[in-house]
Amino acid sequence: MKTALITIAALLASTVVHAEGVPDRIKSAGKVVVANQPNYPPMEYKDPATNTLMGVDIDLGLALAKQLGTNVEWADIGFEQMISSLQTGRVDLIHSGMSDLPKRRDTLDFVDYMKSGAQFYTSASRKEEFKTPADFCGKTVGMSRRTSFPDETAKWSAANCEAKGLAAIKVVGTEGSADARAQLKQGRLDGAVQGSETLPYLMNLEKDTYAIVGEPITAVYQGMAFSKKDPALRDAYAAALKALMASDEYKAIFAKHGLEGTMLDGIYINGEAVK
Repeated sequence: MKTALITIAALLASTVVHAEGVPDRIKSAGKVVVANQPNYPPMEYKDPATNTLMGVDIDLGLALAKQLGTNVEWADIGFEQMISSLQTGRVDLIHSGMSDLPKRRDTLDFVDYMKSGAQFYTSASRKEEFKTPADFCGKTVGMSRRTSFPDETAKWSAANCEAKGLAAIKVVGTEGSADARAQLKQGRLDGAVQGSETLPYLMNLEKDTYAIVGEPITAVYQGMAFSKKDPALRDAYAAALKALMASDEYKAIFAKHGLEGTMLDGIYINGEAVK
């Protein structure tokens, strides 16, 4: 691990990225194939009018590829298949709102690029009923089963509901965050959980529909995921990200989407700052 960090630090010493840092297969193909599922605004989604890919991850992914002197081919892959697609070489990396979790680091390396957290919310019509996250104890709360949110919510419930003699949160795994919102509107759920970075966008899109409850219950990094067998591409992306930070292009991308508060102050690999 120490040798790997020294290698990364040496690469990051310059903010100028050269094509020599990109693996030969990428240079030969003239593109990097990136797993992404565009169903998580404002991180990645399709413009309903033009079907054009949009979002933070899209803008950042294109800027990083340009910095590396290559192009992006977006591969629309279901979240459950992303890791296997990376391991089998179908894609070169994952850039799709994926949390950098310790359990994922057994098979993946992450170049982190923003911070996030699991956030409770409810329907605007019930905001007086739910003032704090603890008000969801004993209630039914939905969230995408494909994410880390069900486990995180259950752990939070154990520590903040059951441990205090309150009823546990009834965690419902849904077919994505859109399904959770639909069930919330239908009254089948009392609340829902999704990434804190997505809710301001949704509340602006559907005004007077949702109400955020409390602060995020977790603090995690989101990262681009690479195969552990591909440290060269990981390091090239880390250097490219540092270059974007130095040029303020990184800041401009997040400001465009109103997410300046989620930016990182430097380069992090697998949750650890790289000096």
